[in-house]
Amino acid sequence: MSLLVVDSLSKKYSKHVQALSNISFQACKGESIGIVGESGSGKSTLAKILLGLELSKEGQMTLNGESIPPKKRSRFRQYRKDVQMIFQDTSSTLNPKLPIWKSLLEPLNNFKEITPSYITEKGLTQKEIAEKLLEMVGLDKGMVNRYPGELSGGQKQRVSIARALSIEPSLIVCDEPTASLDVTVQVQILNLLKDIQRQTKMTILFISHDIRAVAFLCEKIIVLKDGSIVDQFGIDELYDSNRHPYTKALIKAASID
Repeated sequence: MSLLVVDSLSKKYSKHVQALSNISFQACKGESIGIVGESGSGKSTLAKILLGLELSKEGQMTLNGESIPPKKRSRFRQYRKDVQMIFQDTSSTLNPKLPIWKSLLEPLNNFKEITPSYITEKGLTQKEIAEKLLEMVGLDKGMVNRYPGELSGGQKQRVSIARALSIEPSLIVCDEPTASLDVTVQVQILNLLKDIQRQTKMTILFISHDIRAVAFLCEKIIVLKDGSIVDQFGIDELYDSNRHPYTKALIKAASID
């Protein structure tokens, strides 16, 4: 059974602006799926609809068989727990006035009834839990008392990933999480995401304009252009001769052929 099902999803902002047109795909538990396309292709609109930040009157989406967004108010809390987001701009997602440990634990404090699997000991303080989360993403636990302004871009993105992981969601939506980082740090973050996906079996939806990053991380690739899916294939089919001309252009521009 698929974890995420998107069926004939369309989104129109006005008579002349069709952001998404008849989008359909599925994601199984533990899969990593890449959504790739240039600016204006509809990637961010799709992410916002998945997160319930925007609504669509056309098409359907389900997560674990439940509508997105949930029709029953009682299910909305579980939905918020099951879907987490990693954004491109970490500077705006981490409160500059809060030490890292407080930002890390915000999701857990919102879901106090949850005891994640990485908490194996009783009686841990909040800072000790934050230290465990930092270590999960390759950061020194001594950073818990630092503030976002004291961290590099790559370190802040690791903190954002740890925060998203803290309540062990079913689906993580990554919206251009490496776009603002230098090349070396991009590779480190992609390797981290790949390791996390392999260890946790979480489903990752990785949204990017960079087909190189998508091809490195993801098992399936969906290519968006002007709000429509023009290509959809497994990573082992990336270089097939029947790839859409737009996909071939993205590959050529990225110099990965």
